Amino acid sequence: MLYDLARPFADQYTVFNLFRYVTFRSGAACLTALVVCFVLGPGVIRRLRRLQRNGQPIRADGPERHLIEKKGTPTMGGALILFAMAISTLLWADLANGYVWAVLFVTLGYGALGFADDFAKVTRRNPKGISGRTKLIVQTVVGLIGAVWIMLLTREPLGTSLTVPVFKEVLIPLGYAFPLFGMLVMLGSSNAVNLTDGLDGLAIVPTIIAAGVFAVIAYLVGNHVFADYLKLNGVPGVGELGVFLSALIGAGLGFLWFNAPPAAVFMGDTGSLSLGGALGAVAVATKHEIVLALVGGLFVVETVSVIVQVFWYKRTGRRVFLMAPLHHHFEKKGWAEPTIVIRFWIISMILALVGLATLKIR
Repeated sequence: MLYDLARPFADQYTVFNLFRYVTFRSGAACLTALVVCFVLGPGVIRRLRRLQRNGQPIRADGPERHLIEKKGTPTMGGALILFAMAISTLLWADLANGYVWAVLFVTLGYGALGFADDFAKVTRRNPKGISGRTKLIVQTVVGLIGAVWIMLLTREPLGTSLTVPVFKEVLIPLGYAFPLFGMLVMLGSSNAVNLTDGLDGLAIVPTIIAAGVFAVIAYLVGNHVFADYLKLNGVPGVGELGVFLSALIGAGLGFLWFNAPPAAVFMGDTGSLSLGGALGAVAVATKHEIVLALVGGLFVVETVSVIVQVFWYKRTGRRVFLMAPLHHHFEKKGWAEPTIVIRFWIISMILALVGLATLKIR
């Protein structure tokens, strides 16, 4: 909105010319979302505590200490992230850019699903929430719409192709199957972040790190000069997603202030499903879906640990891990929560560097 208001005055006044630059608006979006979280956070948490007198329902089959240490902590804090991120994006992004609206659609669509799931958990006092079948159907529909939207915005042959890191000339044509592939990326990313969100601060920091990497990718891919220099497959217009991702980073940092151990609020499915969906949608838009699997490797490992655990238990009646997802395995082994969280953060940072390296290696 501010971009559109400032543009007519850009040639006359230097200060308004700043609004033309994605870098300036990205920084402003990050700070705006951060301030919104700091200002609204305490009030939101107080209201959530009043509405959720017993806090988020804790799994009876989870680590024993959670029943004591995390009892009474409210959930649905992801609503704060979504509000700050959406407001900041609408203020600073170019609202004529289709990629911004497509990614916002996926993010808020998954956020609405997560909100409904959290609401069901709190009102029914049941940690299972709405059925897995319902969640899968909604995620599929939202993901398909988002993937088709992004495909129509992207020039051919990129619009219906899968790019491969390091090998610029390799394009895998998917044709009309691309929306299905794009949907699976968004759905998988959404559920992977959701599975990772089990300890204070565990999911939000890797999400912030991944968002930072993709903010760089979006800027480079969307700028034809840098894209040509680095031999990247350029996607005109996608650089504007840097504003969205910067808003996500600011909102994430603001939420972390209240989610740092011991957490005053949990993001819940409202936050985890939407943030994962946002990363998936951005990866599809920037044509870096495989890089998301590298940068978000922690989310991938957490998801694989659950799949392996369920498969092996059904097949043999024995468990591979003491408990899944993987972070609970280390809890059962006696690791302190801050130790697990910080070590997982370090792993996320290393994977982020690996993902960034793919931009230069050709």
